Amino acid sequence: MRVFINGIGSVSFQEQAKGFKTSDLVAVEQGVNLAKQPSYKDLIPAAMIRRMAKGVKMGIYASYVALQEAAIEVPQAIITGTGLGCLLDSEKFLQTMLDNNESYLTPTSFIQSTHNTVGAQIALQLQCKGYNFTYVHQNTSFESALLDAVLQMQTGELSNALVGGIDEIAPITMHFFELAQKINTPTQKSLKGVNYGEGATFMLLDTKASATTYAEVIDTTISNTIDHVEVFIQSFLNQNKVSIDAIDVLVVGSNDTANDGDYFEKAQQLCSASTIETYKQFTGEYHTASAFGLLIASEMLKEQRLFSSGEVKQITYVLLYNQFDGKDHSLILLKKW
Repeated sequence: MRVFINGIGSVSFQEQAKGFKTSDLVAVEQGVNLAKQPSYKDLIPAAMIRRMAKGVKMGIYASYVALQEAAIEVPQAIITGTGLGCLLDSEKFLQTMLDNNESYLTPTSFIQSTHNTVGAQIALQLQCKGYNFTYVHQNTSFESALLDAVLQMQTGELSNALVGGIDEIAPITMHFFELAQKINTPTQKSLKGVNYGEGATFMLLDTKASATTYAEVIDTTISNTIDHVEVFIQSFLNQNKVSIDAIDVLVVGSNDTANDGDYFEKAQQLCSASTIETYKQFTGEYHTASAFGLLIASEMLKEQRLFSSGEVKQITYVLLYNQFDGKDHSLILLKKW
């Protein structure tokens, strides 16, 4: 069975949910970059909004946009990926433990801090009683969710699935990251420091193409560590019977920092005939930022237009490559529909 992306929605540092063009986007220029929150009042009752974690609200909104575009009311499955889960509620629960000397604790923050809260809340909103799973695999969390959906759809177990990646920013964790020099501060740019972000990106995958189809998902693979990026990419393409020269656009999750090592440089050298596109300068770095990269790649295939320049170009294959700090390597291969 073939797998198609029929709907996409997102919440990110940018204002819009999709239809991205670089001329409309604002680059991240500081260490911590919060997502622009849309209006939730039409989707979630006001009393519930106040109690919901930010990641849950972002996930519900992004999934709603994706489902609405694909004209699907209730998906057969909801599969999510997240690196740190509902971080704000986790911090709130731990802080309450410290403040109250581990006494008189209410369970609400703990219950809402679990990583699968977003997928569960989306299911409750949609009354979806199907397969619901959350992957927490650091920087390959989203790719793990995507791989699960693709495999189940290719084997005929599912005909559609809502797949997404969500991560949120919380102040205490960001402070620790700053102390560890993993993210930049307003006064210091560290050697391996990145500009951190947050967001949620969801897409509706279906075994049938439609008028809203963005692209076909050919395959995806993940590996915690690799010896040679050239071998990693070449073997993946050989497995899918696609040549290096056939890749029209290579989308890389580069931060242009020491964290990148020479992995992205070697990937670009291997795909020397491909146009190179990047996206983290508009989202910041977070565990599931690659989901936004997939959004960008899908829009390029649908519109047959490059993301960075807006140039009209014939695009058949797009390859996405992401890694962080030499670990959690992933590849996603898309094809024009």
